[in-house]
Amino acid sequence: MADKTDALKARTWNATHLPDLSGRTAVVTGANSGIGFAAADALARAGAHVVFAVRDLERGGAAAARVGGSTEVRRLDLADLASVREFAASWDGPLDLLINNAGVMMLPEQRTADGFEMQFGTNHLGHFALTNLLLPYVTSRVVTVASGAHRMGDRVIHFDDPNLTGRYTPQRAYSQSKLANLLFTLELQRRLTESGSPVRALAAHPGWAATNLQSHTANPVARVLMQVGNRFLAQDDTAGALPTLYAATQDLPGASYVGPDGLGEMRGAPTLVGRIAAASDPVAAQRLWTLSEELTGVSWGLKIAAVL
Repeated sequence: MADKTDALKARTWNATHLPDLSGRTAVVTGANSGIGFAAADALARAGAHVVFAVRDLERGGAAAARVGGSTEVRRLDLADLASVREFAASWDGPLDLLINNAGVMMLPEQRTADGFEMQFGTNHLGHFALTNLLLPYVTSRVVTVASGAHRMGDRVIHFDDPNLTGRYTPQRAYSQSKLANLLFTLELQRRLTESGSPVRALAAHPGWAATNLQSHTANPVARVLMQVGNRFLAQDDTAGALPTLYAATQDLPGASYVGPDGLGEMRGAPTLVGRIAAASDPVAAQRLWTLSEELTGVSWGLKIAAVL
């Protein structure tokens, strides 16, 4: 039995299968905890220089100190576009991997520094602006962490009011933001292909990973249920980071979506997974891109490269 178990583990893709990333640079947003930390740790151990892009420099520094490899910590608050611009303006040199990992989940109704609904503003708009501002430097991949929650909620982007004024619920807002992550990846890849760029945009989701993200949900009953689920159903954050790492390093088509291969995509080894039709709608993806440019004031990143 032990031999069979060992053979199965050898066939299952995990962080030990990462290629040598020596000489590569990666930015991981929200790298101080959860699957962001697990991904950053694995990338650094594979030889990459990993930038922990975090809101709290003290917590980020403590996390980076636990990593065996080359790291640095820079401040980035995705809920504040001034912070996003400051981070991008300080960047210089090639960036091989941009991992758009940070996120907030099912919060009480709040607004970002720029007045956007917090989940849409952080999970989508902050990463939209960051990606386009850094795109002139990106050489290989942009991986955006989405969620199976894109299948829930209203299954649409509320283009007339993405802030969900007067109709906010934590689940509706979170689901909209995760649908936006997938539509953003779709349109980003279309633009990269059209421009002749070799960079690939992919999305990934961790399944049900036991992290501190669930502890911030607005509903106390939901928090208790998630704690139970974390204990009995979830995989740990190391396993939850595997789809991100797989999307970042394996030879996959642009716009691919990676998640766990187990029942309900809650846990398991990373593999290509499906998405709802609304997440593959090219018209909605282009419309979201236009709206995001208007809201953030940040345009298609490779136009910046052309000017430079």
